[in-house]
Amino acid sequence: MSEKKRILVVDDEPDFASIVQSNLAREGFQVEVAYDGVEAMEKIKASPPDAIVLDVMMPEKDGYEVCSEIKGDEKTRDIPVILLTAVADHVGSTRYSHADGMSMEADDYLPKPASAEEITASVKALVS
Repeated sequence: MSEKKRILVVDDEPDFASIVQSNLAREGFQVEVAYDGVEAMEKIKASPPDAIVLDVMMPEKDGYEVCSEIKGDEKTRDIPVILLTAVADHVGSTRYSHADGMSMEADDYLPKPASAEEITASVKALVS
């Protein structure tokens, strides 16, 4: 990569966010972290990243709300968004199902626990 691509990792679990951040940085990305949806939107508006790794279940503002705001704004709608969630596919009684994630305008959707390698591969595919 000639110019480092900026990735925003949004997850309310600091340990998980740190692992993803370390792996992406090792691959040559510039990585910033936000720990909830409100903080994420502030960072996105201040300086839009090249891609966003976004946890779905977070306090304040969940990943679906953040994704909807990103994709609904012409200034940010082209930023690739990778949604992550720990909810199993077979759980149909929650809005945090795989089908609900895919109905968002996210560019990829990975179930947790997604490995750092899976997340890195998805980011690379979307920003290359």
